[in-house]
Amino acid sequence: MWKEAEEFLLKDKYIGPLVKKYGSCKIKPRVHIDYFQGLVGEIIGQQLSGRVADVIYERLKKKVNGRLTPRKILALSDQELRNCGMAWAKVRSIKDLAQRVKDKKLHIRNLNELPDDEVMKELVAVKGIGRWTAEMFLMFTLGRLDIFPVDDLGIKKGFEKVTGKKFDRIRSAKFTLRWKPYRTVASWYIWRILDN
Repeated sequence: MWKEAEEFLLKDKYIGPLVKKYGSCKIKPRVHIDYFQGLVGEIIGQQLSGRVADVIYERLKKKVNGRLTPRKILALSDQELRNCGMAWAKVRSIKDLAQRVKDKKLHIRNLNELPDDEVMKELVAVKGIGRWTAEMFLMFTLGRLDIFPVDDLGIKKGFEKVTGKKFDRIRSAKFTLRWKPYRTVASWYIWRILDN
């Protein structure tokens, strides 16, 4: 799926060696999944380890007997959501997401048809969904090619390690234009360097 991106990035002096070392990019977009459930998972996962987030997500699914839907979420009290292990801010965020979908303020099924900036605009309108969460959704759910999450801590650390340059939001964003239109794949390789 990422063959063209990998061939392009192989020519870059910073990312090329990582492509050789780590092989093919393993991002597998989940374009046809239930976006509502995916976004609830993204909200739960904010600032948590994957393992902790998974436990909370599974507790929530058990609480609603399976598939997460706006109706099921709105039927739960805030305390019931909180008892699944999430912070109050995440409870409010998930409730806001559910309400917006129910009220058709967020047309969740159409997100994959919108350009990146429109998806971003739709998602950050939800309480508690910021730029980072929207970028993770664009990268890992919709499989968009050209996302570089400048606010991600791993990206900041990895960028410095890979390039030898101090991370600065504006200068680094300009620097990454060299990886356009495949900055999602470049990000994946930058994260890989931190795994070792």
